[in-house]
Amino acid sequence: MTTHVRIHGAEAELEHDGLTDAVAVEEPLEIRVDGRPLTVTMRTPGHDEELALGFLYGEALIEAARPVAPAPDLVANTVEVTGPLARDPGERRFYTTSSCGVCGKGAIEQIAVSSEPAPAGPVVSRELVAALPERLRQPGLQRTGGMHAAVLLTAHGHAILVREDVGRHHAMDKVVGRALIDGRLPLHGLVLCVSGRLSFELVQKAARAGTPILVGVGAPTSLAVTLADEGGMTLCGFARGDRVNVYCGSERVA
Repeated sequence: MTTHVRIHGAEAELEHDGLTDAVAVEEPLEIRVDGRPLTVTMRTPGHDEELALGFLYGEALIEAARPVAPAPDLVANTVEVTGPLARDPGERRFYTTSSCGVCGKGAIEQIAVSSEPAPAGPVVSRELVAALPERLRQPGLQRTGGMHAAVLLTAHGHAILVREDVGRHHAMDKVVGRALIDGRLPLHGLVLCVSGRLSFELVQKAARAGTPILVGVGAPTSLAVTLADEGGMTLCGFARGDRVNVYCGSERVA
């Protein structure tokens, strides 16, 4: 039996034993800065410029948008970011998965250095927070069952920007990268909502982007709650239908 794969942008069509199925595409992306490889990460192709800038901003390696283009040597799945970086990348490890063995307190202290405390507002209703996942609009998930999403919203629940990816953190990178390009950062007064669980790296990226409220469909980790609490953020999990758990920053939830 042979499986045929036909890739169409962010999705692929599998044909096996006379049956077809849609699956999410996952491919490596190499991010270079001034011609030097910086990192390779797995992602869903599309919005790679946003992903690269959002990733670098989340790691406090850039503070503003930079030119990004496909690699000049035409290597597939490679983007070139114009340097220089704001700091030596050797000073910090890249925590791209939940299995990297982050040292809790040390990691939080590093984030505190590069992130301002969350602003005071806005205040949103509990009913609105619980309903925010409905604004995620995940056509990729509906077709493949294998995509995550991140959405940037106003305090009134209006969706400004939605991005999907096989990785939760890369969906967030794409949203932050787009906001950086559009001059929206910091995201004061706005809300971020993500599918799946709330991990340390998602709170890290949200804190760097300056959003005061982060909402997730799933559960947070202990380190995510600690980081959000020490940064003055509002962290909400299990937002489903008419229910939501508020783990810290309850003063922003009416």
